[in-house]
Amino acid sequence: MKKVSAIVIIMAGFFISCKKETTLPPPQITPNPPKEAEIVEPAGDQCYMWNIKGSVIEMSFNVNSHQEVNGKLSYNIVGKDKNEGTLIGNIYGDTLIADYTFNSEGASSIREVAFLQKDGTYIEGYGDVVEANGKVSFKDRKKLKFDVKNTLTKVECKQ
Repeated sequence: MKKVSAIVIIMAGFFISCKKETTLPPPQITPNPPKEAEIVEPAGDQCYMWNIKGSVIEMSFNVNSHQEVNGKLSYNIVGKDKNEGTLIGNIYGDTLIADYTFNSEGASSIREVAFLQKDGTYIEGYGDVVEANGKVSFKDRKKLKFDVKNTLTKVECKQ
C-alpha cells in the first residue's frame, strides 16, 4: 500500500506540475519609429502682375503640397469693365489651370484660365472655348497658345 500511495503522490505531483503553466510576460514589440515625413509648407502668397498702358492684370495665389492653387485674379483692362474674383485649380507640370470665378457687370461667371510658368513668370494662355453648365472652358488644352505679350512678372504681394 505504501508503494501505491507513493505512486499516487508522485503521479499527482506530476499532473499538478504539468498543468501548472508558467505565465511569461508577452514578448515586447517595439514599433519602428515613424519615418520622418517631409512637410511641405506653403510658400506663402505668390504675386504676379501685368501692367501695360494703364491695363493691369493681378494674380496672387498659394500652392499646397498637392499642387492645388487657391488665390485671386483681377483684370482691369482699359475700356472694359473691371472683373475680379477667385482662382482655384492645379499646377500640372509647368502649367496652371484654374477656374476663375468673378463678378463683372453685376453678374457672377466662371471661366477656365491657363498660365504657363516660364523663367519665374506666368504667361496667360488662350484658345477656343465652349460653354457648358454656366462655365466657359477650353475646348482642347493641348491647343492653347501662350503669347509672351501677356506675361505676368513676379511682384511683392500687397498687404
